[in-house]
Amino acid sequence: MKGEQLLLVLMAIMVASGQALGNVALNEPCQGEEYVNTIRASGTGTVDIATSIVDKRIALEYYNVLYGTGDFEMDSQNQVSTSSGSIQGQINGSQAPLNLLDSTRMSFSGTTPLVGFKSIKSRAFYGGIGAEVQESFAVTEMERNATAFFASTAPASGAPTSAHLVGVDSKNSFNGTWQTDASWHKIFYKDISTHESFTGVFEVEKLLKFHENPVSEPVVSPCASIDC
Repeated sequence: MKGEQLLLVLMAIMVASGQALGNVALNEPCQGEEYVNTIRASGTGTVDIATSIVDKRIALEYYNVLYGTGDFEMDSQNQVSTSSGSIQGQINGSQAPLNLLDSTRMSFSGTTPLVGFKSIKSRAFYGGIGAEVQESFAVTEMERNATAFFASTAPASGAPTSAHLVGVDSKNSFNGTWQTDASWHKIFYKDISTHESFTGVFEVEKLLKFHENPVSEPVVSPCASIDC
């Protein structure tokens, strides 16, 4: 076989192996684990909140930071479970089983900016799809209603799965800067990235999600169009 033909065959094998199977929904661990953090706060002073969650079994990396001084009110709930059947969230008006649901209603006013950062990632190395969403802001005034969501496992009951799903749904009125960055990378065949930033006095509504339906795809023979 000539060198050029061998190279074409190798490239076809890589493409075929990469497309033969979508990222299947991860199996739920036998030992189920849950994390729930609910906060209701109202007052004037300094706010310092930080959350970090890394769970390799469900391919999740999640970080959430909030810091500032001023008049502050918040009602939030953060839920993470290795069993997606135990968390139900509203996505596009429909109930969906999730591994992570972070919902927040918040208002803030102060002379010192309130700074926030949130990142949610489906780690490809651990069986996720390589998608990441980041949201950040620095504001002196804000009214915010936001949800972040993530799904990677198939319910053990056999119920329909949302995997693989990564996204945010937020409504923000603010004075300051608010921005989002998102990306989805799959080696050899997919690169998606988006960036949005607003500085000033704005009202912004945003829904962003990455979703991969975990089904098998037909394998194309690497020799189909090559004289092997």
